[in-house]
Amino acid sequence: MRWMPAFVTLSAIWGASFALIKIAVEAGVSPLWVAFWRCFFGALALLAVCALRREPLPRDRAVWGHALVVAALLNAVPFALLAYGETLVSSVLAGVWNATTPLTTLVFVLLLVPQERPTARRLLGLLVGFAGALVVLAAGPDAGGGPPIGSLACLAATACYGAGFAYTRRFYSGREGSAAALSAVQIVCATAELAVVLPFAGGGPSWPGVPAASALVLLGAVGTGLAYILNLRVIRSAGSTIASTVTYVTPLWSTLLGTALLAEPLGWNTVAGGVLVVAGVLLSRTGGRAAAARLTPR
Repeated sequence: MRWMPAFVTLSAIWGASFALIKIAVEAGVSPLWVAFWRCFFGALALLAVCALRREPLPRDRAVWGHALVVAALLNAVPFALLAYGETLVSSVLAGVWNATTPLTTLVFVLLLVPQERPTARRLLGLLVGFAGALVVLAAGPDAGGGPPIGSLACLAATACYGAGFAYTRRFYSGREGSAAALSAVQIVCATAELAVVLPFAGGGPSWPGVPAASALVLLGAVGTGLAYILNLRVIRSAGSTIASTVTYVTPLWSTLLGTALLAEPLGWNTVAGGVLVVAGVLLSRTGGRAAAARLTPR
């Protein structure tokens, strides 16, 4: 059980990311800038780790080409969507939506990975998870629901994660280079992609104040930098199946921090829907080789 401290720390870091995003967007930071700073500080942290470990970045053009796709699906687009979603819904609700990531991952794995086949149990898990999503969508403004477009943006982010993890498994994870180096390449690409878009859609940067700036640094350096290292440590110590169960724990942290620190409401729809989503995830991973269990969402 030597992996347990890293596992708990990782779940807390990723669970806290939703509250940090909320702090930033409420301070007036636009969703694209939230995504950019998250990737920028994450890239700096990962590059520093590679420098300290003397792990060179891959030079293969194919690695960088696939990294551009992975970065868009796992970082640039979903980070912006989540930040936009949290301008309209609570961080508690956003954390619950993130728990659907293994289900969207399974959908894309079944579509993109030929050796994976649907089973009755997996399909039942997807149906239960979908039912949970409908219950969560019923959350009204008094429960932190806000306009439906906010929840749909969060759900779209998890769909990006699902496609990204399936693509990573098939085209990227087996490439040459250490995990830290491949992660650094991925986040550098995401930073570059967002930097290209910002002049056209993000507006100019502005100083949001110390609390929001601190939240963005933590969100990037810790949530997108240190978290990668902790995730790798858990995978190596306990296996990817156990590491992937962090998805069950992060909504607990996001709910705790959102209600306790940000005074966000917690409606019965969110709780009941979240339970159904997690039940769907558990069903989809029971029996056989659950592909999503080998892909740990962030």
